[in-house]
Amino acid sequence: QVQLVESGGGSVEAGGSLTLSCELSGSTFFARCMGWFRQTPGTEREGVASICHSGRITYIPAVKGRFTISQDNAKNTVYLQMNSLKPEDTAMYYCATSSSAGGSNMHFGGYPYNTWGQGTQVTVSS
Repeated sequence: QVQLVESGGGSVEAGGSLTLSCELSGSTFFARCMGWFRQTPGTEREGVASICHSGRITYIPAVKGRFTISQDNAKNTVYLQMNSLKPEDTAMYYCATSSSAGGSNMHFGGYPYNTWGQGTQVTVSS
């Protein structure tokens, strides 16, 4: 069974930086891509960035140039470096991948995600 554990969230002022980490454990056979999503109360979860074993990286326009996704395969960990943070980046951030035991799929960057971490809160004050 796949488990995802996020860390690194917190509160920063606008213009600040945070780095989120997500450690993947368990059966990683189906985990060809890893993604970061975010959600605020009352809104739908949205994809933010993803990285795949193929080398494909995807960002939404709102974060391109400010956020950087990377992975350390030896540590089964994916990172999201977030710079020049804005108040509109405030959200719960979730790490995601695909597994055989996951639920319904949410697609981002051409890949289905169905397995989620517990989330880590990012709050950016103006």
